[in-house]
Amino acid sequence: MTLVELVITATIGLVLVFAIGLLVDGGNRAWLRTYEYAHGTVNEDTVTLTTTFGSIGRRANRTDYILYRMDRGIFTPVTPGPGQGESVLAGEAVEFRYWDVPLDASDSHKIMDTDVTATAYALFYLDGDQLKVDYGPCPPGAVPAGGGQRHTTNVTTHVLADNVSAGPDAGPFSHTLSGGVGQGCVRLNVVLTDPSDNDTTTVTSAALMRNIWPR
Repeated sequence: MTLVELVITATIGLVLVFAIGLLVDGGNRAWLRTYEYAHGTVNEDTVTLTTTFGSIGRRANRTDYILYRMDRGIFTPVTPGPGQGESVLAGEAVEFRYWDVPLDASDSHKIMDTDVTATAYALFYLDGDQLKVDYGPCPPGAVPAGGGQRHTTNVTTHVLADNVSAGPDAGPFSHTLSGGVGQGCVRLNVVLTDPSDNDTTTVTSAALMRNIWPR
């Protein structure tokens, strides 16, 4: 074996080692990016937000939910203007009312009574840059009839996501009315911002209320 052949062989070996090293490093970086995306704060907040919103919405009573506007902690129900036909209304909060007790043979909770339209509520609202949900008993509901400050007695509050802003062209929550009556589908439209790099993720979802009581 000549010296030239030895040098060529060694060079080829080094090139192969370098190429394999690049492949391993690239694969490792790709795996890390995938892991960080799947387990990043924004992605986890997105899953938490859409899962909670959809789950509560599907359990809610279509005949007894309220969309609110918020101004310095005061909640005002969003109502259509006079003479409006089909319209889309948006707000900073939505109150779902649902049943959190089972139906038994004796109907001990009287949930088949037409006056009992729900036994619990969930109030989703945008508080600064946090999207929160309040869980409480119903009655009395989240806000006094006609509007006001939200109730805080016997209420549990959860922060669903941080660094949240309302989606473009509307508030974070909206629904469609026909003849002044809600159609039982509340839409969620928010933007989540990753504080580490300011990347934004738009989250759009909808909750379809299937329960109608009283009929």
